[in-house]
Amino acid sequence: MLFASSTRDIPALRRVPEHVAVIMDGNGRWAKKRFMPRVAGHHQGVEAVRGITRDCAARGVRFLTLFTFSSENWRRPPDEVAVLRQLLHRALEDEVEWLHSARVRLKIIGDITAFGADTVELVKRVEAKTAGNERLVLTLAVNYGGRWDIIQAMNRLAVAHPERAGQFTEADLAPFLAGSYAPEPDLFIRTGGEQRISNFLLWQLAYSEMYFTNTLWPDFNATELDAAITAYQTRERRFGRTSEQLSEEKRKALPAEGALAQHSSRDALVRSVPG
Repeated sequence: MLFASSTRDIPALRRVPEHVAVIMDGNGRWAKKRFMPRVAGHHQGVEAVRGITRDCAARGVRFLTLFTFSSENWRRPPDEVAVLRQLLHRALEDEVEWLHSARVRLKIIGDITAFGADTVELVKRVEAKTAGNERLVLTLAVNYGGRWDIIQAMNRLAVAHPERAGQFTEADLAPFLAGSYAPEPDLFIRTGGEQRISNFLLWQLAYSEMYFTNTLWPDFNATELDAAITAYQTRERRFGRTSEQLSEEKRKALPAEGALAQHSSRDALVRSVPG
């Protein structure tokens, strides 16, 4: 089965983030600890991508965005860059049938043209094949940078509405950002021990909850994901409001929540885990 975990294996996650964004850090160090070449870590990292995609879908996450190749990664040793480019192409070819069968839609954001015409064409085919899938939207940020994203959005907005130059608002810019089809991430995860966002989704992460773990990406599994979501559930997301305002909003919502409570706990769990 594509999603082998049964509902009893999945913790009753009260407030599952709709959108999770991840910087997958630590592939090279994972390999080094095992006296293996860095490329072995990248290959193992691809396996972790499949696992986190499956586990997010099983928990009711609707959007998963992974920082796959940053615009700064071109600075790495040429042989490693070549491997990363080949690995992306091969992964797209190998995983498209699995993604489609699992009802996962694949989207790519970033300047993919730098990867060559063959990869651009492959991306188009994979996106088209999975376009109708609705279980989870998996976005790979490839040759992507947050600053690049804001600049390209500004340029596109200026071309679309030159008559409004000098009067643009945040709401005007948002539809031109890469990944505008998805809500802003609720939860941002970075593996590998570093605690920075590294030019990833600079605009979109403005109000995301941050979670940093020392776990290296190839070792990030369902247990690690549940720990991140549990930490997210402890956060109070105020979006500029006070705790008192949130409490009042919750109090006013109690009658509606009371009506929902008449449903069985089993029905609530089924609603939280699609499909």
